[in-house]
Formats: sequence, structure tokens, C-alpha cells
Amino acid sequence: MALNNLLLCSFLTIFTACKGQVKTNTARDLILSAPGPTVVKNFKSAALAPDFDTTLVSQYIRSIFQDSKGNLWFGTIAEGVVRYDVKTLTYFSNPDGFYSNSVFSINEDKNGNLWFGTDQGVYKYDGKTFRNYNQKDGLSHIDISRKSILVDRMGTIWVGTHGGVFRYDPIADSKGEPSFSLFPELPPLNVAGIMEDRSGNIWFASSNKGVFRYNPSASLTAGGKTITNIGEKEGWGDNYAGGIAQDQAGNMWFITKNGICKYDGKTLTEYTPKDGLGGTEFWGIYIEQSGIIWVTARGSTTRFDPSLPVSDSSAFKVFTPADGLNCCVQSMYQDRQGNMWWGAGSGLYRFDGQRFYQVKKQGPW
Repeated sequence: MALNNLLLCSFLTIFTACKGQVKTNTARDLILSAPGPTVVKNFKSAALAPDFDTTLVSQYIRSIFQDSKGNLWFGTIAEGVVRYDVKTLTYFSNPDGFYSNSVFSINEDKNGNLWFGTDQGVYKYDGKTFRNYNQKDGLSHIDISRKSILVDRMGTIWVGTHGGVFRYDPIADSKGEPSFSLFPELPPLNVAGIMEDRSGNIWFASSNKGVFRYNPSASLTAGGKTITNIGEKEGWGDNYAGGIAQDQAGNMWFITKNGICKYDGKTLTEYTPKDGLGGTEFWGIYIEQSGIIWVTARGSTTRFDPSLPVSDSSAFKVFTPADGLNCCVQSMYQDRQGNMWWGAGSGLYRFDGQRFYQVKKQGPW
């Protein structure tokens, strides 16, 4: 009798709380059990390898963006652009008028149009049709750089390429004239990222000439200096700058050849593998709303907490493929719900606070 009571007690301990309450599902449990979306894909790309995993959202995800309606968009290689609206995962490609193989950048203008930077110029999507802009529209360079479509606070659309920065003119477009023109105040750049800071300055990171800051308001002042170059003369190693981001304190952060660099408006402070960064070749940087900085590199991804002293062993946490994330991270994005997303060389990933898990077509989303 005592043995039976013991077994019953053990059984109840597994399924109930100490006060008799039934165990509820955690947020992680709900994510794993949620049904997958309906997949709408009316094409088959000949560019996919024979051993391609068709359960993946896509093998290579180069850009991620959330539009004003809450939809997530994923720019891929060989499968066009993908929209996720919780219920449906829709692939847009050749039959829809989207003929590009690689999507490096995504943004949305003030009219709700989506803009895609690709290896075949820029595409605008008005919710119904795609329109391509290329050389005939003034884009003398059609290879759009990663994270290089910016819609600034005034609504101006900036596009960075491997041969310079262009601006879009909607009035010229409405007249059927070339609608993109080279921004004359910058030299030819191999652009690696564009962003607008909270003061309205626009920053251009390049892989060959350092970083440029454009101050539009300075042009309104007689003799005002609109362009400032932060280059080798200020200690910028090899004049290389990759990804670009701004933290809550207003500091600008950039990828360098040796790691990452913080610029407070006066001085440059570099962080390298000697400080705790993982990897040897650095690719991307993203700053969460919480202030946590993520840095991607060949072989690893690093979570950096800049609120901690560098000497603190908790300041840097290096994740490798053993932690669930494929080494070749190509994009990072935080949605409005606070979820972090990663696009890598083997599909789409999320982070549960400890480990990365893969998101396939049927989830877990």
C-alpha cells in the first residue's frame, strides 16, 4: 500500500504544481505547438541545388524587414522575396514580376510601398505589382549593397551601391524621366550600409573610404560643412567600415577589419577578439532595443553587453554552430514585438535566450 501511494505521489508531482495547480504551457511551448502557415509558391527556381532542403524558408536569407502592417519580409538568394503574415508564407518571384536572384536590402516608404535592393537594381512593390529600376532609370550601378536602402525622416529614398550613393526623385519618375541620380557630395563609394541617426544626420559606411556623415541642415547655413569623413587619418584601420548602428546614448558603432568600433563624436574605441569578440572576419552589427549588441563574424556570432566593463567575463558571449546557429549569418533584425531574427547560410533562426533554433516553413515561428 505504501508503494502504491509513493507511485501515485510521483505521478502527481510530474503533472501538478505543489498546490495542485495544473502546469500551464510556457511561451516556448506555445511557439513549438503553433500550426505552420500556408505556403504559397507558384514557381520553381532552376538555381536551387539538387540537395536543397525544401523544408527551409530559404537556404540563404540576406535581409529581413517588418512592414507597417506587421508582415515580415525575407530577402533570399534564388527564391525571390518572401512575405510572412502569420497565416501565409508567400514567395514572390518571376511570375510576379520580381526577377532578381539576390535581395540585399528592404525598406518601406511613407506611402506604404516596399523597396527591395537587389543584384538587378531596385524594385518597388505597391502591394499589387513590382517595378524594377535600373540603368535606364539613372542607376548606373545596379548592384545594391546590404542594408543600403534608407527612407529618411523627410521621405527621401537613398540607395547605396558598389559604385556610389543614389537618391530617388518621385517627380521625375511621375514624368517618365530617369528617377535616380548620383549624390554629388560623396565620392564614389563601395557602400556597406546607410542609416539615419536620431539627429537627422545620414551615415554612409564604405569598404574602401571609411565612414561619411551627411548633415542636411548644415547646407542651410552659409559655409556649413555638410559632409564629414571619418577615415584613416582618425585611426580607421584600412579605411574599411562594414555594418553601422546607433545605440541609445547616441554613439555610432561600425564593423572594422579587426572587430567593431564605437564613435562618440570625438574618439574611436575599438573592440577586437582580444577583448572577447568571436571570429576572425567581421560582417554585421545589430543593436537590440535593450542595448545588447550582436556582432557576426566568420565562425561565430557574439552577444556583447556594453553596459559591462570589458574585463567582465560576462560582457561577451560567443555563440558557435554548436549553439544551434549556422556560422554564416547574413542578416539580423528585431521586430516590433522584440523578437530577434537571424538569416544564415542554412535558413532562418530565432533565439530563445540560451540557444538558437531553426525556423522552417512549418515553424516553429
